[in-house]
Amino acid sequence: MPTIQHHFLVALPILLVAVGVTVATVPATKWLSFKLGAVALPGGRNIHSKPTGRLGGLSLMAGFVVAMVVFGRGVQDWVQIVLAAVMVAVLLAADDILGLPYWTKLLLQIVSGVLVAVGFGITISYVTLPHLDLHLYWAAIPVTVVWLVGMQNSINLLDGVDGLAAGVVAIVGGVLYLAAVNRLQIDPGQEGVILLSAALVGSCLGFLVFNFAPARIFMGDSGSHVLGLLVGVITIVGVAKVTVALALFVPVLALALPIGDTAWAIWRRRREGVGFARADARHLHHQLLALGLTARETAITFYLITAILGCVGLAIFGHHKILAVALGLLVLGLALLGLRIWRRGGFSFQSEAGADRPHRP
Repeated sequence: MPTIQHHFLVALPILLVAVGVTVATVPATKWLSFKLGAVALPGGRNIHSKPTGRLGGLSLMAGFVVAMVVFGRGVQDWVQIVLAAVMVAVLLAADDILGLPYWTKLLLQIVSGVLVAVGFGITISYVTLPHLDLHLYWAAIPVTVVWLVGMQNSINLLDGVDGLAAGVVAIVGGVLYLAAVNRLQIDPGQEGVILLSAALVGSCLGFLVFNFAPARIFMGDSGSHVLGLLVGVITIVGVAKVTVALALFVPVLALALPIGDTAWAIWRRRREGVGFARADARHLHHQLLALGLTARETAITFYLITAILGCVGLAIFGHHKILAVALGLLVLGLALLGLRIWRRGGFSFQSEAGADRPHRP
């Protein structure tokens, strides 16, 4: 079987094109943001210091789409996946411009999920457990829609600190790439997942050039939702269709942080008797900022945790040696965090009002 290095070299061109197109189009989307009024203003609950465009998601979409058009034509369902990415980015850009109510955004998410499942036929159709083949039949469509809507919301809620969502999704894309390489011997169809993952990672890396703190552009809802949709779709066409149910733990573990944070936010708001869509500044990344970490330190903390969880998932999946990498990352993360606390002389807890400030649309 060819090595991981071989498959990385195959995927490298599509990754580089995605990086290049994303970087090249950001100036245009910054200009368009101000032209159309899709601008996040400083003050109130927003922590950035100057007006910042919110249509960066169109650059993310462009990087992924162009890379797939150029190099991904042999990938199964590539046309459908590209169309889904364009549709979600354009529809949710309307929210970045107009500030749509949440129920409208939720409707758009459901429509995009239904289109992928019904219109494009990309569904979670079965799961194979030991001694049991579980076919979802009619439930395949609603399960798929719920998964895709959940992914979009998880990444959207994660996008509250400069560079956080793009960096985490880049790491998840790398995890999906390694999982696909590991399955090639028994499932040649995973070659398409390798290219899809590379295009996703490249788009995120290109966007981080402008989005890592201090951000010069935000991805907005158009970006967070298209990333969520792509992670969900790649998971479905890649890992969710293999014949080992344990493989589902790879993307789930890598996404455990945003998924868990989303679930906690819904439960917390329900307990308090407020709408689950009501915005607040009590997500995990907000709490880290309130403890005194900078935006960069908060993003890097999330990167490390996502990488560690992804490595654990890959170890379960078959990459046994990767567990040593996970432990190394854990030690590195703890050491860096401890050094930060020691240099500052301990955490600097903000007041409740101050803790409520960290926020980005």
